[in-house]
Amino acid sequence: MTFEETYIRFKEQEHIQPIQLHNKKKYYTDLSNLEQSWTGRVDAWLSNTFVQEAVRLIINSIVLFEKGYLDCAYYSLRQSLEVSTTMVYLTELDKEVKEAELFKWKRKSKFPMYGQMIKFLDDNENIFADMRLEMSDYFSELQKLKNSLNKHVHKQGFNTFYVSRNHILSKSKDKSGMIKEFEECLKGCIGAIAVFRLAIDPFPVLLMDYEIYARTGDLLTEAFSDEFVQTYIGKEAIESYKNTDIYRGLYEQIIKDEERLPSVVDLVKHSFIDRESIDAILSQIHLLTKMDFLAVLLVGLSEKISRLYANNGLSLYTTTNKSVRENFGFSGEMFLQIKNSDTYMNIPFDEAFLSYLKVCDEDFYVEHNQKFEEEEFYILKEQIVVICKQMNLIN
Repeated sequence: MTFEETYIRFKEQEHIQPIQLHNKKKYYTDLSNLEQSWTGRVDAWLSNTFVQEAVRLIINSIVLFEKGYLDCAYYSLRQSLEVSTTMVYLTELDKEVKEAELFKWKRKSKFPMYGQMIKFLDDNENIFADMRLEMSDYFSELQKLKNSLNKHVHKQGFNTFYVSRNHILSKSKDKSGMIKEFEECLKGCIGAIAVFRLAIDPFPVLLMDYEIYARTGDLLTEAFSDEFVQTYIGKEAIESYKNTDIYRGLYEQIIKDEERLPSVVDLVKHSFIDRESIDAILSQIHLLTKMDFLAVLLVGLSEKISRLYANNGLSLYTTTNKSVRENFGFSGEMFLQIKNSDTYMNIPFDEAFLSYLKVCDEDFYVEHNQKFEEEEFYILKEQIVVICKQMNLIN
């Protein structure tokens, strides 16, 4: 390196001390749980993007902290709260006002700050105001967290100065204290994003209750895990959340529905068909979609079937009959070629075989471990037609 390059490198690294977070992998895994808490509310679809952005800011903060840029790390944490608050603010507004405020936000025009948004939400007796009332202890702690983040961002105290940090980090005790302080703020912000997300709809918590889980269909939302709640929010806070109108209203609505059997839950939630439970699944046929019913029908009629592909491969059903095929990949283009060809049966598919069937006007590509005999395949198609006519699925 030249003197100039050496000098530049020295100045860029001066007073910068990298710090390792040993729990980084766990944080990233837990953030995935948060990212998967998508809402299906059409009028609040934009909130999914805000949650993803808040998660990105949390990850940025971890990266910055480990590289030694502590004030930037804390700033990114604080911004995750700002983004989450903006998400709730825009969601809570009436439609006409929302469009105007969203337009201002997109154009980077004058827009309320964190405190102003919180005050508006408190004053308008909405969902978030109800949450803050029921979860008052939680939000008091959240305010303390926000104040702590502000101290770091505004560099109050010598421990926030880069030029003082080398001395601090020379002591292992001080170093561990610095890590502990950051991780406490980190966990608090992850929890805050989750709580703000619950102002959109309560499904991440509702689905933690199996009584609710078994009464719902295939939703975009994944439930928060018990460990996630305990680590980032606290069970007491979640119990308080369950007293809110948004939670109780939806809970009381869903609990009236019929509970799905475990085998039906596996089908509806995971597209998994238990061959030993075909009769049990069909006992709740009224809770199945047409596609789910047809998939169960096919699997029940042939023990050779291991997987089913529908909707040109967009829907995949697995069964208790494990496939001999090691590769999980497939091609929609290949499916179309089979459909448009003269060969519908026993097409080599790696170690297995693939056959095409049109069932009640729906295309199914059947993966099977052993070849179909011609007569066997013909009988299968005939049986399907008879049953579909009995069910008034075809004329």
